[in-house]
Amino acid sequence: MWEVLVGCLLIIIARICDVSIATIRTIMMIQGRRAIAIGLSVVEVLIWVFVVSQVITEIKAQPIYGVAYAFGFALGTWMGMMVESRLALGHQAVQIITRSGPEMAQALRDAGFIVTQFDGYGRDGPVQSLFIEVARRHVPVVVRRARAIDSRCFYTVDDVRLTSATGSSGSH
Repeated sequence: MWEVLVGCLLIIIARICDVSIATIRTIMMIQGRRAIAIGLSVVEVLIWVFVVSQVITEIKAQPIYGVAYAFGFALGTWMGMMVESRLALGHQAVQIITRSGPEMAQALRDAGFIVTQFDGYGRDGPVQSLFIEVARRHVPVVVRRARAIDSRCFYTVDDVRLTSATGSSGSH
């Protein structure tokens, strides 16, 4: 009995590890970080091969291993998303449309952000569009500051993979 429980626990832990690694690897690929993605893929597949071979070998005697495998996959997906959100890797572009453009642009510049401002015309008249490229972890700060100045501003956030200033992913 204990052997089966320990086996299930090991399968779950291994799946949490390999699926979490897969999540981070996918993000590294999307961001163009090839070397990191390749290294993570080796670790991910090594864990997967050992776990899946154990489950397949023992599945008839211990069907609960299949349940542990699936449960580990689900937990690994959740854990991978949590780790990725904590790492907040990469850069994002925040575009804000507001009627308080000059004031908001200056406040964001005073906070250390680089802001490009464009004049435009919206449904109800003149607006300004602000463009700010920031480290992903700083997006909530930009949005919070913008909302403090204009609670009705409209904003979008997009991932940035490559910038012409550096020719590499997310570097300034």
